[in-house]
Amino acid sequence: MRNHLRNLLQLAKSKGLLRSRDLNDCGIPRQYLKIARERGLLERVDRGLYCIPGAIQSEHRSLMEVCTLVPRGVICLLSALQFHGMTTQSPFEVWVAIGTSTARPCLKAVRLRIVRFGHKALTEGVETHEVSNTKIRVFSPAKTVADCFKYRNKIGVDVATEALREFLHQKKGNLDDLVLFGRICRVERVMEPYLEALV
Repeated sequence: MRNHLRNLLQLAKSKGLLRSRDLNDCGIPRQYLKIARERGLLERVDRGLYCIPGAIQSEHRSLMEVCTLVPRGVICLLSALQFHGMTTQSPFEVWVAIGTSTARPCLKAVRLRIVRFGHKALTEGVETHEVSNTKIRVFSPAKTVADCFKYRNKIGVDVATEALREFLHQKKGNLDDLVLFGRICRVERVMEPYLEALV
């Protein structure tokens, strides 16, 4: 019993956020999650998601939870802008992109705003950042700007123009990237006048 508990806590420390299914690979029976919780060694973050109490002290905790529980999702739009420091907006939901045929995820601890992307739009421009041993999948700054113009009716043209302005001001990438992702998102012509005004 001590070995299983010790291995469970080591696994939780190494992963940051621990899914109950992660125990299968290590041969730890799932009942030890309950034992660890009852002893105050682990806290339940969401259904099937655990961590060491107080271990995750990050402003990106909600993004970490979403990326752990929605493994095929990518942080997008307002949440991606916030992650990259390119907006004054502070979304109360986590914006996450999923495939057109992917089942809609349901989380209890984090409020989600789901956006469905086609295959190419979902797989191009994805970056992976490691925060507290957890991988956060988020669209690159250039891809996020293009997405903002694509979804300008959903988030507002003012948010898209602010994103473009901050991208250029903070030098988050080059113009070639913007053009490429504008083409992928089919908003190259929409973005053109804004680029001309700001460059």
